[in-house]
Amino acid sequence: MYLKYFGLAEAPFSIAPDPRYLYMSTRHQEALAHLLYGLQGDGGFVLLTGEVGAGKTTICRCLLEQVPDTCDVAYIFNPKLTAEELLSTLCVEFGIAYPPGNTSIKVFIDCLNAYLLDAHARGRHTVLIIDEAQNLSVDVLEQMRLLTNLETNQRKLLQIILLGQPELATMLEKPELRQLAQRIVARYHLGPLNKAEVAAYLRYRLEVSGIAARNRQLFPDSLVPAIYGLTGGIPRLVNVLCDRALLGAYAQGKESVDRATLRRAALEVFPGISTKRGNGRHLFLTLALGLALVLVAALLYFRHEPPLTEILATGSTAAQSATPPGPAAKPQDVLVWPANEARSESQQKAYAALFKAWGSDYQGSGSCREVLRENLNCRSARGNLMELRQMNRPAVLSLHDADNPGQAFYATLIKLDKDQASFAVGATVQTVALAALADQWTGQYFMLWRKPPEADTVIRLGARGPAVAWLSRQLALAEGRQADAGQDPLFDEAMARHIRHFQLSQDLDPDGEVGSKTLMRLAGISDEKAPKLTEGKRK
Repeated sequence: MYLKYFGLAEAPFSIAPDPRYLYMSTRHQEALAHLLYGLQGDGGFVLLTGEVGAGKTTICRCLLEQVPDTCDVAYIFNPKLTAEELLSTLCVEFGIAYPPGNTSIKVFIDCLNAYLLDAHARGRHTVLIIDEAQNLSVDVLEQMRLLTNLETNQRKLLQIILLGQPELATMLEKPELRQLAQRIVARYHLGPLNKAEVAAYLRYRLEVSGIAARNRQLFPDSLVPAIYGLTGGIPRLVNVLCDRALLGAYAQGKESVDRATLRRAALEVFPGISTKRGNGRHLFLTLALGLALVLVAALLYFRHEPPLTEILATGSTAAQSATPPGPAAKPQDVLVWPANEARSESQQKAYAALFKAWGSDYQGSGSCREVLRENLNCRSARGNLMELRQMNRPAVLSLHDADNPGQAFYATLIKLDKDQASFAVGATVQTVALAALADQWTGQYFMLWRKPPEADTVIRLGARGPAVAWLSRQLALAEGRQADAGQDPLFDEAMARHIRHFQLSQDLDPDGEVGSKTLMRLAGISDEKAPKLTEGKRK
C-alpha cells in the first residue's frame, strides 16, 4: 500500500528469505563462509545455529545460489521425519531409484551407498542441507551420523549441513549423540545485529527496494536505538516492526516514520508490550503474523524488557536493564573500582588475581616479555567476548571508569555466563551484565596459557618431529578420534586440512597454519588443570 507513496519498487521489509535483501554483517559473512566450506569439505557435519529470525534460512538461500557445478545438494526444510522417511526423502531428492513400497532401512542405505560411490567416481560432491534441524529426533540424528560412515579410504561421501535454533546445539550435547557431536567439523552461532548494524540494515534494505528511496531517510537516525531496543537486533523482528511503521506513516500522510508512529506500530505487532512505566518486565513477546504465523521472540533478548515508553524515550536495550533469572546475583550497571583502594594498584592487583587462578604468585611487572614460571605463556591483545568465551581462560581486562571519564582501571574476568560476567576488582568480586560490559571494556586483554614443551618450536608445513607429533595428537583429541599410529608424522596437506577443520570449529581464520591463537586452543584441549571461565567446557 505504501510503496508508491514512498517511491519504493518493492516492500523493503518483507519477511520472505530473499537473498537479495541479505545484509551481510560480519557475523552473516562468517556464517556463510562456514556453509560454503561445508559445500567443499571432506565429509562430516557443519552446524549453523541462531535465534529465531536471525537470518539462517536467508543465508541458506544465498548459499544455494552459489552451489558449484560439481556439487549435488538435497535441501530438506521440514525435518519432522522418521528415519525411514528421511532416507526415502533423500533418495527422492537425489533421484535414486528404490523398490516401490520399501520401508527397509538397509535397502535405502544400500541404494544411497551405491549412488554416493558412483557420484564420487564421477567427481561429484554430495551435500545434504537440513533446515530447522532442532526438530529432528535423536533416532533420526543417529541415522544421519551413520550415513557419514559411507566413505572411501580418502574421504567421506556425504557432507551434512545442519541449520537450527540454539536448542539444536543443546540437543547435540546429549550423551547418546556424542559420536555425532565429535563429527562436527565446523560450527557457528549466528547472533543478532548490534545497534550500528541495525542502522546499516535499514539503509541497505531500503536501497535494495528502490532507487527513489535512497535520497529519503524514512527512519531517522534518532529512532535506531528504539528499533534496536524493541527488536534486540533480530532481523525478522526489525522487518515486521519497520513494515508496520511505514504503513502507519503512509496512513497518516507523513514523509517519514516518527517516534509516535513507531510507538503505535510496536503496540500493534508486539501486543505483549505495556506502555505503562514499571509494567514492562518479564515479557514474552508474541508476534502475530496473519492467520497462521506466530513468532515467539527470543527469550534471551526480551525476557526482561523495560517499559515501551522508556525504550522510545531513551533507546535503552533489554539487555542493559535485564535481571538474570534464577538464583544468580543481580548484576551491577557498571564495574566500579572500590573507593577505599588506590586506583594506581589496579593493574598489580588484577595480575595477582590472574596468577592466583593459575596457582601461582605474581611478582613481575605485567609485561609479556618477562619470564613466567611453571611453563606459563601470556597473550596480550585486543579481542571480543566471543574470543574470550572460546578460549575459556581468566583474563585481565582494561576497563573505562564510568564515574571518571578518561580514566581506566584493570579487573580480572573470573567467570563468564550466558548473560553476565564476574570480575575480581581490587579486593571485591563484582558481577555485570554483558551488554553493560561491552560499553565499558576497551577490548584490551591479558591472558595466561600453558604451552607444553613439545610445542616449543615453530610448527610449519613439511616439518616432522616432537612438535608435529604433539600437533597430531591434539588434533585427534579435538576430533574425538585415535591419533595416527605413525611415530614420526609429517605436517602435510592432510594435517593442514585437519587444522582448518579445527580452526573453523573454534571461529578462527581457517588458514591451516599453527599461529598463536590456534596453538593456544590446541594446548587448552588437554590442559585439565587450567582454570576455566565456564565449567563443563572441555577447554
